[in-house]
Order: sequence, then C-alpha cells, then structure tokens
Amino acid sequence: MAYGAVGRLRKRAVALTAALTLAVAPALAAPVTVAALGDSLTQGYGLPPAQGFVPQLNAWLAEQGAEATVLNAGVSGDTTAGGLSRVEWTLTPEVDAMIVALGGNDLLRGIDPASSRANLDAILAKAGERGIPVLLIGMVAPGNYGPEFKRDFDAIYPDLAETHDTLYAPSFLGALERMDDRQATLARYIQGDGIHPNAEGVKLIVQDLGPKVLDLIEQAAD
Repeated sequence: MAYGAVGRLRKRAVALTAALTLAVAPALAAPVTVAALGDSLTQGYGLPPAQGFVPQLNAWLAEQGAEATVLNAGVSGDTTAGGLSRVEWTLTPEVDAMIVALGGNDLLRGIDPASSRANLDAILAKAGERGIPVLLIGMVAPGNYGPEFKRDFDAIYPDLAETHDTLYAPSFLGALERMDDRQATLARYIQGDGIHPNAEGVKLIVQDLGPKVLDLIEQAAD
C-alpha cells in the first residue's frame, strides 16, 4: 500500500476515535445560575456590597464546591406585587433556578394576605411554566394585625410550596429567630434599625439557608 494511502487511513482512524470519544464522554455540567428574587433582605440593605446576602451566599457556595452563581434580584421596599411585576424579566434565559423571598413589606403595610398569596402564587406559576425550580422562603406574621390575619398569612408559604412542589425554608431570618436571647441577638446581629441583619447576622443566615440552596442547585442541574 502506498505511503499516502496509509496516511489517509491513519487520519480517518484518528478522526473516528475522536468522534467515538465525544459520543460516549459525559457532557460537562454547566454552572447553575440562580436568581434571588426578594426585597431589602436579599438586596443587602445597609451593608457594603461584599457583605450582603447574595455575595456571602456566593462565597459560601464556592467553599462547598458548588458550580453556581446567585444573581441579586432584590429590591429594597419591594412587595409581592413588585416581585410579580418584575419576575418576567428576572427569569432571563440563563437563569436555571430561583429563590423567592418576598412578603416582609406586605406585612409592614398590612396588605391583605389574600393579595400576597395571589401574587406569590403567580410568581411560582411563572417559574413553573419555564421549568425553573424554586426555593420559597417563608415568614410568619406578628400578632398585631389580629388572629385571622396571622392565620391567613402564616398559611401562605407552606400551602404554596406544596401546591407548586417547591423547596421550602420557613424563614429568611430563622437562624436569628431561633436564638433564645432576643435582646442579645438584636445587639449582636441586627443593624440599628432593628430589622436588617448586619454582616455577622447575614453570615449565620447564609449558613442556615445554604443547604437548601444546594438542594435547589442540585434540582436545577438534574
């Protein structure tokens, strides 16, 4: 056989081997992009940019070896209605999963729980239409609006998490709310406004919610 023919056969064999390798090799998993749709707690109110919830969460995820990036879609003062109004452009094509942490400003304004429920229901429905897994972060109402308001509001998050089959965390501030000494917690982990966590408080919140976010990332990667 002529040398040129042998060379051509060798090139074909190399090309065939490469093609077969590509066909059987597992596809590399692309990093997961998570949008955190929320209010001032998500946005990082009162904190330097690197110390807010999303930057600290991204750093924590990197420490866990998670191939993921969380995008800050938090807007200070936002209600569930505000979240609904911007969920369409929050769920851009690169978003693979979403954290929903809204409702605190509904409480501050005394908005009818039925309205808050409808808005959150619509947000979760839009995520479902796109096949976007969600971590829904809930909260409970104080008692100052009366027992009926509290009953109706407190039921919103677990009900919707079950209806839409989302991951669920009972409270954004759960890590701080579970501490026994409220005054000491306020002094050490909350900013001067008595509402928003400081950087150390955010660190505890991230450690508390982080495992749920890892579950969310795993769902998105499947």
